[in-house]
Amino acid sequence: MANQLVDAIGLMSGTSADGVDAALVRTDGEAHVEFCGGLTVDYEPELRARLLDASQHDVPLIEVLRLEREITQLHAEAVRELLAQTKGGKHKPSIVGFHGHTVRHVPREHLTMQIGNPWLLTELVGLPVVSDFRRHDVAKGGEGAPLVSMFHHALFQDCERPVGVLNLGGVANLTWLGADDQIIAGDTGPGCGLLDEWAQEMAGLSHDTDGQLALKGRVDQSIVDAALAEPFFHKRLPKSADRYDFDHIDVSMLTVEDGAATLCAVTVQAIDRAVSVLPARPGTLWVTGGGVHHPVILSMLRECFNEVRSVDERSLSPDTLEAECFAWLAVRHKRGLPLTIPETTGCSEPVSGGFTATSTKK
Repeated sequence: MANQLVDAIGLMSGTSADGVDAALVRTDGEAHVEFCGGLTVDYEPELRARLLDASQHDVPLIEVLRLEREITQLHAEAVRELLAQTKGGKHKPSIVGFHGHTVRHVPREHLTMQIGNPWLLTELVGLPVVSDFRRHDVAKGGEGAPLVSMFHHALFQDCERPVGVLNLGGVANLTWLGADDQIIAGDTGPGCGLLDEWAQEMAGLSHDTDGQLALKGRVDQSIVDAALAEPFFHKRLPKSADRYDFDHIDVSMLTVEDGAATLCAVTVQAIDRAVSVLPARPGTLWVTGGGVHHPVILSMLRECFNEVRSVDERSLSPDTLEAECFAWLAVRHKRGLPLTIPETTGCSEPVSGGFTATSTKK
């Protein structure tokens, strides 16, 4: 497959549990990436609640298995919708990259678990499915996350260095690209996960749409300082975290609006702290993920960094970039190329993870 362009589908179910992102790319698994379409299939509220419960609590094993089957079926639906959307085009996907949904990530114990049945998915969509992207990295002493860093490296090679790529999902992760092809990556702290929970519990909103809560609030810096005093925020990159590792951050004594603003400040000041111990501050910080749509987070970032820009200015989709990443990673897996390196996850050596499930249908 060396130097060959492959049409691949990528699938991602993020820690916010909003739904399945699906995307189609044509790539060689290296610097050549063509973006050919993407979409999201939303989870129903009841399924989303069950997923979040399983990700935070020790639910019965039978419930985990039922969830795995249901989300696999929804991933298959997303593939079918994507194929229908791109029908008639020149791209004919030959492989699927399937991340699954993370229900546990405990890096200090070298544990990570994503649910999703690749064997069922390959039977439902009739394409080979690459999955289990994280556990080989963990077996090599890594933390299994973040996995988007090598993809960021491929997409932002032409940028003046140093440059940063910030992914704002449930957890925030940063890729720093320096001179001489240096790369350092890791999770910086909460992304939008705590803010989403706050909006849901206190305002009945799925998330803080357009910053309607945080824009009216004031930051309680004492709470931010207490939150960032935790050991995680003093560790250098690479490092990773689970969405629920930040439940100690308590804004319950604040108004709804002040709580939202304060959680935004925690996210941004944690990013700034992680950057402060890197070899140099990035000249430009490119932002992707759901948090790119939050005006308060973006405004706070602009107070910390010289230039903050959305990846859509590079004709990239902040909403499907992670799904596109897993299409790219699937092709790298087939070529035996590294998905992670010590500078991105802390693994002992470059690691090519994943395995391929193939349907027996004729």
